[in-house]
Amino acid sequence: MNKKGFIFDLDGVIVDTAKYHFLAWQKLAKGIGVNFTEAENEQLKGVSRVKSLEKILEWGNKTISEADFMKLMTHKNEDYLTYINDMNEEEILPDVVRVLDFLNEKNQGIALGSASKNARIILQKVSLLDKFKAIVDGNDVVKGKPNPEVFLKGASALLIEPNQCIVFEDSVAGIQAANAANMISIGIGEQDILYEADYVFKDFTEMDVNFLNELIKK
Repeated sequence: MNKKGFIFDLDGVIVDTAKYHFLAWQKLAKGIGVNFTEAENEQLKGVSRVKSLEKILEWGNKTISEADFMKLMTHKNEDYLTYINDMNEEEILPDVVRVLDFLNEKNQGIALGSASKNARIILQKVSLLDKFKAIVDGNDVVKGKPNPEVFLKGASALLIEPNQCIVFEDSVAGIQAANAANMISIGIGEQDILYEADYVFKDFTEMDVNFLNELIKK
């Protein structure tokens, strides 16, 4: 049987931690007098913490010292960790476990490719750590999406060629990164946002066994 590499983003694909990022960024923005809405939060999906804070400062037309910048990033992460501290298996998005189990049964390569520096903590909280053969997160990469570094490192960790890999992403930057890596890109979310993806599904409940088998055979 063919062995492919299946690389999953974390936030918004496996678990919905976007709401916790939103709360933490909103608290930070309010503290420095910047209005921050869910529309702005959408633009931070798949974006690193540094770039996210740069965008918030830009939107609010604010300039701060490097020391304050570092302090704000630390505070944001502390708030975020407080929110995710109570996460459990109930936070896993619908049918994610079914898809992971199916791919594991078929002995496929499964990796996580996430910008989050807290990916391992989250996977532990929701009891999914053992489903992945490789984990590449924000601690392992220098360049954020849409640069393909995170996915190329995921393929390398699985010992599978990039053109034999499939990426599941919920952000535009993530889809662009997968395409740049010459991988099959599967958007999880809205077609009108993720139209650059090779395939788009609202969530994993729409993805049947036949589709997954076809990906393995390709």
